[in-house]
Amino acid sequence: MVRYAEPGAVEWVESGGGPLIAVPETVLPFWAGADGDETVSDYDRACEVDRTVGLLPVGDSAALVFGDEPTSTSYLADHDTFVRWCAADSEEELLAAVPAALANAVWEDEVSWTVPGPVVLFDAAWPGNESADTDHLKVSLAPGRYAIRAANVRPGPETWLGLVQLRRLSN
Repeated sequence: MVRYAEPGAVEWVESGGGPLIAVPETVLPFWAGADGDETVSDYDRACEVDRTVGLLPVGDSAALVFGDEPTSTSYLADHDTFVRWCAADSEEELLAAVPAALANAVWEDEVSWTVPGPVVLFDAAWPGNESADTDHLKVSLAPGRYAIRAANVRPGPETWLGLVQLRRLSN
């Protein structure tokens, strides 16, 4: 696989061409990816998400699907935001644009996501049990409900990024 986001300040996750997905760690065994005996695989279900983000049932929880483009994605804990590298000349340029992008974003409608704890971001084609053997990122989230909002932002003529921000909700 060609890597567009070279290792640098943060860890980037890439897909083989389909959507990325953040699955709660506790239900990873229930995500079959492109495998499975069903006529429609979990991967097929993830590909059907036609918004920037969407939720799919997995076990007794839900996974967050990153629809839209299969771009390199990382999580910036200090902004509670997944950042998607759509276009930038360097990681430094992209990360420097995040604060302005967050301030000027035109957000899509929020979705509510309840998680039992940490989630793992990886290519939706992989089975959850095998996510540790591939490009993945563990994101430490406290158990609870989160409001998820997404936006695509162009903070500069050559810089374009996707934002998926999490906001902890009181139960």
